[in-house]
Parts: sequence; C-alpha cells; structure tokens
Amino acid sequence: MFEKILIANRGEIALRIHRACREMGIRTVAVHSTADADAMHVRLADESVCIGPPPAKDSYLNIPAILTAASITGADAIHPGIGFMSENAAFAEMVEQHGFAFIGPTPEHIRLMGDKVTAKKTVQALGMPTVPGSDGALQSLDDAIKTAARIGYPVLIKAAAGGGGKGMKVADDAAGIEEAYTLARGEARAAFGNDEVYIEKYLQRPRHIEVQLLGDTHGNAVYFGERDCSIQRRHQKVIEEAPSPGLNGSEREEIGLLAADVIRRIGYRGVGTIEFLYENGKFYFIEMNTRLQIEHTISEMITGIDLVREQIRVAAGLPISYQQSEIAFNGHAIECRINAENPETFLPSPGTIVGYHPPGGLDVRVDSALYDGYRVPSNYDSMIAKLIVHGATRNECLLRLRRALEEFVIGGINTTLPLHRRLVAQPDFINGDYDIHWLEGFLERK
Repeated sequence: MFEKILIANRGEIALRIHRACREMGIRTVAVHSTADADAMHVRLADESVCIGPPPAKDSYLNIPAILTAASITGADAIHPGIGFMSENAAFAEMVEQHGFAFIGPTPEHIRLMGDKVTAKKTVQALGMPTVPGSDGALQSLDDAIKTAARIGYPVLIKAAAGGGGKGMKVADDAAGIEEAYTLARGEARAAFGNDEVYIEKYLQRPRHIEVQLLGDTHGNAVYFGERDCSIQRRHQKVIEEAPSPGLNGSEREEIGLLAADVIRRIGYRGVGTIEFLYENGKFYFIEMNTRLQIEHTISEMITGIDLVREQIRVAAGLPISYQQSEIAFNGHAIECRINAENPETFLPSPGTIVGYHPPGGLDVRVDSALYDGYRVPSNYDSMIAKLIVHGATRNECLLRLRRALEEFVIGGINTTLPLHRRLVAQPDFINGDYDIHWLEGFLERK
C-alpha cells in the first residue's frame, strides 16, 4: 500500500480524498495555488506545496509543478481527483514515467474512452446499445445531412472530444442542420482544440442514467448501482439520486451487469462511470467517464462502501474488496450540488463566508471545504458544497432532504440553496416524473 499520496486537486474533492487516505493510514500532500493557501485541504494535509498563481493553467494544470511537488515530498502516488488533470492521458503517462502510481485508469483507457466516437465503437463491438447516429466523425456538412435524413430528425451534433455540453447543437429539421453543424464544430474547436463532431438521434424525453463501476488488475469488475442525473441545467448536473425512480429492479440489474462486463472485457482499472440515455424502456450508451464522479457519494450511501478507498487499493495493485454478490443496495440517496451562484441569474458569487452552518442528523452528509471566514475565489468552478441525504425509502429521503436544506446556512455570498429548496417541493420531482429537459423547462416557467 502507498505511504504518501499527492492530491492534485482542490476544494471538497481534495478534502474527500484526504479523509480516505487518513483513514487508511496514508500521509497526504496538498498542492495549491496562491488563491488556495488557506483552503481546508491545505490546512489538514500532512504537507503542502504551492504550485503557482490563481489561474488554473498556471497551477492545477501545471504538470511540471505537480510532478516536482510529488518528487520533493517523496510521494508514492498521485490522485488527480475530479476535473483538472483527472482525464488527461498525457498527465497519467507522465506520472507513471516519473515513477509515481497514477490513481486512475491506464493512459490507454483514458484515451480510448476520452474520444466519444472511439468509445462508442468500442462498446458497440462489445454488445452495448448506442443511440442511432453516424458511424464515426462527420466528414462534411453533406455527410451530416445524409446521416440526419437516414436516422430522422431531430438530431444532436456533438463534439467528439470533451464534454460539459460544449460543442452540442440540436437540429430540429433539415433547415437547421447547417447552422447546428457549423456552430458545434466552432464550439468544439474553441473548447477542445478539436473540431471533430458526430451526429446522434435526439431523444425527446430521456433520463440520464449512469452506472458506477470499478475494475482491478486481477480481471475483476463490479457495479455499485445506478444513479439518475436527469436534473440538469445546460448539461450540468444539479441533483442526482440513487437508485433511479424511473427504473425497475430487472432493468437496473441488466444494465449494471452489462456495464461491468464491458469494463471487465477491456481490462479497465479503477473507478469509472458509464452513462446512458434511457427512454421508453431502452438504454443507449452516451459516454464513459474514466474518473471519480462528483456524485459518487450517493452510491456510497446506498452501498456503505467507500469508493475512494477502493480506488486507492486497486491503484496499489490489490483486488477489489467485494464480489458482486456481496454488494447490497439499501434505501435511497439524493445529492444536491450547492454552487456559489445567484439562484435566479446563475451569475458567480465569490466572496467571504460569513456564517456557515451545515445540517446534521441521521444519514445527512455534507462534503464541503467551506468554513466561516473562508474566501471563495473567483478562479475556479463555483460548486462549494454537496448535500447528500439517505433514507430507508425515497419518501423518507425526500423528507430528510427538505429538512436538511432548511437547516443549511451559507452566509456572505449568494448560493443555489434557495433553488434546491424550491426544486424538492415540486410535485414532478416528488413523484420522480422528470427527464433531462425538465429543469430548464421549470426555470423558464417560474
């Protein structure tokens, strides 16, 4: 097992990884920008190294600085966390070339699944259903027009690289295909330096379902249930729950076993998530995330298994601690992502926290690096806390979530807490009757 891990990230996820390491008896190294000198993960780590000024490109994306910090502190391994370098195959390769263990998949698997066209072809060959669309990247506008006519409108043109909703455009009919194609390529080029796009059938009312997976170097692979991530704004997840209120028992077992079989057959190492669109009883693969997910917490709550601990063990060459038959799913869990944003305009709201009171009680968990007096910087992602609640049933979970949101106090800045309080009171959400378009429709109506 590792003796010292460098955590190449910040905020709540860096703190989450630190806690898992501490419980495993592993020392930690925090890296930080000058903007994060007083961050909680820096305060709690055994050692810390400043790796640059506030802009992420000069600090958390500064590969030489991260590797130098690992070298001078004598770290055995590097955990990339979420975002930043977590799905950068070149970084994973350099980590291993410099003699450190990378706590994540192999560089080859990051590359394989990082290109959505290649990923789609790979899983298709292994029997996984995919959304009807182009066989690969579109070669021209004429190719887009012919493919759209074949699969039928509406269609979605998507960037082959990247994610987060960038490089995605819908064409409702033949009149809109040229504009969608041109805009998607332009966005993809600007965001990812790669203007390759492909085309898929645009589903009308799908749910976004993802399966939490773990594979090891001993040929084992398991799944930890599914999560429903359909409450989204601009393709960014806002609320997630596990299990999905839209699936039955046989459906969730079918898709879980299929996803685990796919990563077993490709020899995948580490945690990962295969994501699907689900509509009218059918699943369609959309992508695989080769890293820990923000919403891994709700899978932990319904299984009682520390996924970060398992991720570290697998990276150290140990087998998964559990057989599939030993993973039990108990109750229901929901996560609310709390952002430092105006709840009406969604404009960022950095500033100093004045008055901080997280909720507590049975089965209430808050993952956050906030503290009273902490200054939320403007340089990074606006998510500042995750509220995770578990209950024996979905109804019990909803009631506990409502109570926890009422208790949650984050003063001094604007946050999305008021939005979450409204959302959990909506009949559609209470009934589990929503899809990936529901939230944006709700925001337009209010």
